[in-house]
Amino acid sequence: MSSQQPLQRTLDEAPDQAHFCLAAGRHQGPLLIARGQTVFGPRSATIVTSGEGTTVRLRGKGSRLLGVTVSGSGPRFDKLDAAVQIEGEDIVVEDVTVRGATFGILVDKAKRVRVHHCDIAGRTDLPFGLRGDGVRFGETQDSTLSANFIRDARDLVTRYSQRIHIEDNLITRSRYGMHLMYSRDITMRGNRSLGNVVGTFVMYSHNIDYRGNLVAASGGAAGMGLGVKESGNLTVENNVFLRNTLSVYLDTSPIQQQHHNHFARNTFRLSDAAIVFHSSQRGNRFVGNSFHDNHTQVRVEGGGDALGTDWQGNDWDDYAGFDLDGDGIGDVPYELRSLTANLMERFADLQFFRGTPSLRLTEALSYILPLLKPQPVLIDKSPVMRTINVELPSGN
Repeated sequence: MSSQQPLQRTLDEAPDQAHFCLAAGRHQGPLLIARGQTVFGPRSATIVTSGEGTTVRLRGKGSRLLGVTVSGSGPRFDKLDAAVQIEGEDIVVEDVTVRGATFGILVDKAKRVRVHHCDIAGRTDLPFGLRGDGVRFGETQDSTLSANFIRDARDLVTRYSQRIHIEDNLITRSRYGMHLMYSRDITMRGNRSLGNVVGTFVMYSHNIDYRGNLVAASGGAAGMGLGVKESGNLTVENNVFLRNTLSVYLDTSPIQQQHHNHFARNTFRLSDAAIVFHSSQRGNRFVGNSFHDNHTQVRVEGGGDALGTDWQGNDWDDYAGFDLDGDGIGDVPYELRSLTANLMERFADLQFFRGTPSLRLTEALSYILPLLKPQPVLIDKSPVMRTINVELPSGN
């Protein structure tokens, strides 16, 4: 189809399920794709914004947008001006490039949507709080977001959604790499969150399968690998948390008495704090995880402890026990006690002295003088004596 033809009129006059191949060049939006129609073309075929509103809308059942570039959208943040907006069933957006839009791809009140292998770049001229989401799923069911490259956006977010598969995506230089709110039965596997403020945040959600993800370089004062707030029935397995300010932050989770959160075979490396509890937590289980080269292994805010959490068979690089029977399990429990951590929790100004000889001496004295010995933060009765190897997620 020539870039000089009135594209929307051609689609309106065409029958249901018609296919249109766009030629290289600029095609003026806004564009509505409905009635199961397909618009496809090379990346050099660009659908451009009119300067107002959403540039491409997909409606109905079975409509598809494939291969092309969508450039820009209206500037209205309050009206959710987006490059692509989806509402319907069995809709596919694949191999689409998005540039310069307020929001990237919005999926709203939809079922069985597939967003695959898209390249979405947000607006770097705006601070995070004024950027739109790279991808947003709202009130959506049974859909897949896979193998996409998302950068310089605000969030990848699901809201009031269920049975969403988020797999093999790369998200970088954004605020929240992945953000769940009021969602359930969500699968997140093989994703890579690199250099975002927060790798993943799970809020008011449950039945979450979080496996094989790489979460790295979530830095700054608010930097967090995985945050969990008032959420339950999380399965967090075989993930790598690398060089985050906080790798896992648990805030009143699980909140329902019958819910549990299970953390197994995860690797925590080079974190300021590997695990942080907002308060003493119950209903969480940590089995077979590896904690190495972290400044603080586990911290409990508010002066509590993590003795109500189930710790079994984890690999702690600061374990000072022994294994006389050679079964790979320590013969004495691992107990985490830290006077300096307790002091810094109570007196925030002491953070200035972190890593200095004065605090190191204070910590050493706590092991020598019984009167200074702090109460334990956690006890792992069966610590392992070997490093647990976890494979990094493969690339897209």
